[in-house]
Amino acid sequence: QVQLVESGGGSVQAGGSLRLSCVFSGRAFSNYGMGWFRQAPGKEREFVGNIMWSGQGTSYADSVEGRFTIVRNNARNTVSLQMNSLRPEDTAVYYCAATSGLLGTTAASYAYWGQGTQVTVSS
Repeated sequence: QVQLVESGGGSVQAGGSLRLSCVFSGRAFSNYGMGWFRQAPGKEREFVGNIMWSGQGTSYADSVEGRFTIVRNNARNTVSLQMNSLRPEDTAVYYCAATSGLLGTTAASYAYWGQGTQVTVSS
């Protein structure tokens, strides 16, 4: 019943910015922790960051900390991933995910997934 839809992907030059958005529907959004993951061709799905149900706590992978920011708006059932200072190695399909349990940094921690949105960063 939970549905997640990502948007906002595209192509940018290195050093540029993109903002991804994920819209949640079907259940009470405020009951879910949210995560962002990414997957590049030939690589495993990689943790990017997560945010608590309240929005008061976030966690980021070392590779993106200081450049990416996750914000949620429980009134609008959305979570955003603001990506600044993008690098070619950030190129991947980005996915949002939801969990009604404890937040984690592995894909197995999340029961619900969006379809993904492509981010391409050129050098």
